[in-house]
Amino acid sequence: MKIIMIKSVSAQSFKNEVLGSSRPVLVDFFASWCSPCKMLAPVIDEVGAELDDVIDIAKVDIDTDANIADYYSVSSVPTLILINKGDEKVRLTGVVPKDTIMSAITEYINE
Repeated sequence: MKIIMIKSVSAQSFKNEVLGSSRPVLVDFFASWCSPCKMLAPVIDEVGAELDDVIDIAKVDIDTDANIADYYSVSSVPTLILINKGDEKVRLTGVVPKDTIMSAITEYINE
């Protein structure tokens, strides 16, 4: 299995790592206590392994960095937001299958 790099971003690194990225970034808003988030984690790993040459994946802990979650109006976790060139392109909430994620983000990965 391919090892991928998933970045944990904070309020301090979000601007550079996500908004300033030259590649689309799939941001996983999660919480350590969230069972659905734990269920989604291996799916995110699969997406990252398949698309690691064209997107980055970042994780934001809503308890640690609530200000980022508030800014993006994340009201439940897990929430996935694809950010490309600083703009939100796709939002998915809840445990979603890999093919749903892939379908939703495909049109933005080659912009």
